[in-house]
Amino acid sequence: MSTAVLAVEPPRADATERVSPRQAARAVLASILAWSFDLFDLFILLFLAPTLGPLFFPSKAATLSLAGVYAAFAVTLVMRPVGSALFGSYADRRGRKRAMAVAVLGVGLVTALMGILPTYPQVGVGATIAFLALRLVQGVLVGGVVASTHTIGTESIGARWRGLMSGLIAASAGLGALFASLVYSLASQAFPGREFAVWGWRCMFFAGLIGSGLSLVVLRGIDDSPLWTELQKRRVQEDAPLRALFSPRWRPVLLVNVLVVAGGGIQYYLTSGYFPTFLARVNELPKAQASRTLIVANAVVIVGCVLWGQLSQVLGRKRCLLTGAIVNAVLVPLIYLRLADLRSGSATTITVLTAALAFLATSGYAPVLIFLNERFPTSLRATGTALSWNLGFAVGGMMPAVVSLAAPTVADIPSRLVIVMIAGIAMSLAGIAAVPGRKESLR
Repeated sequence: MSTAVLAVEPPRADATERVSPRQAARAVLASILAWSFDLFDLFILLFLAPTLGPLFFPSKAATLSLAGVYAAFAVTLVMRPVGSALFGSYADRRGRKRAMAVAVLGVGLVTALMGILPTYPQVGVGATIAFLALRLVQGVLVGGVVASTHTIGTESIGARWRGLMSGLIAASAGLGALFASLVYSLASQAFPGREFAVWGWRCMFFAGLIGSGLSLVVLRGIDDSPLWTELQKRRVQEDAPLRALFSPRWRPVLLVNVLVVAGGGIQYYLTSGYFPTFLARVNELPKAQASRTLIVANAVVIVGCVLWGQLSQVLGRKRCLLTGAIVNAVLVPLIYLRLADLRSGSATTITVLTAALAFLATSGYAPVLIFLNERFPTSLRATGTALSWNLGFAVGGMMPAVVSLAAPTVADIPSRLVIVMIAGIAMSLAGIAAVPGRKESLR
């Protein structure tokens, strides 16, 4: 089918009105669980960065060792667009449910394999290579999870609930990080001191199998997206979604999307993604205190995502994203610079400021999911949404490594972080400004 036909495809949101509440609830739960547990697999690396650095990227400079771990995280993010292209195209042609099942199972297995790797002191550079290889594979699979989780939920509920749905799926980041915080806390208690560097980190990677198992159980009980199913009945099909996406009709849409998502991704990864390192290195919090602070911050992320997602239903996607970016441009740098002056004796204040940063950052990415969904027709939605999301978040995910590399010492981390954060918010503002006025529907 030609892209010209796609451009005038009539709205078909009425298909969601025929979905039973039970089916809609299951689709929503499947999206939330699959995405939260896959983000748990990714967050493990961020939580373990100070531990994994000497084990897989040893260096005399602590910041270089950290940069090695974040580079491994960035490798995953770079591969996610590849997964979007593969699994997104498959989801648009063969269904969201099939794509999700393969990707979710794959992520859990690869995460568990990381837990059995030998370390650099044991086998030398081979450990680093094996670690990076698994991260590459995981990146492709997580890109595939995005293609399905970011579409099947929003395509299974009525229009009035889609802002909230966007917030709930975005809140899955908080759920995944919260789960990682809890596992981190349990592993720290079970393997105190030096034992954590021997067995604790391995157990955290093994826990990835739990999420995949639960997601697959829920996935068995749902039907595919009603919008996609109706599309098949009407035989409105794009044979090559990826090629159509890069056509003159959709390429400008994709580029603006990536700019908006990259800004939100930078805000996400330089708050929730960088908190474990910031608290450990800059604030010098002990593991137990840091884990409690992270649990609070991630609980706030869940609340913030839901609120900002629903606010986008009231204000409109563009106005909501614009409001959040302007507020963050002023408050986030000020709060981070204040946080940098605190040490472990000010644990309560550190927790409050960390939670405030987590809440503010949610405005940059909670409404983005439904914003992307509404920018593409059903026949391109999985590919377009996933590729926009993963290209943008690949940029955002590189920023922790950029901050660590740009900081000669730990004392320089806060100033470098603030500079990159301001650049990310400016990126969001530029992308949002290029988006046309309010036009919000799934078609």
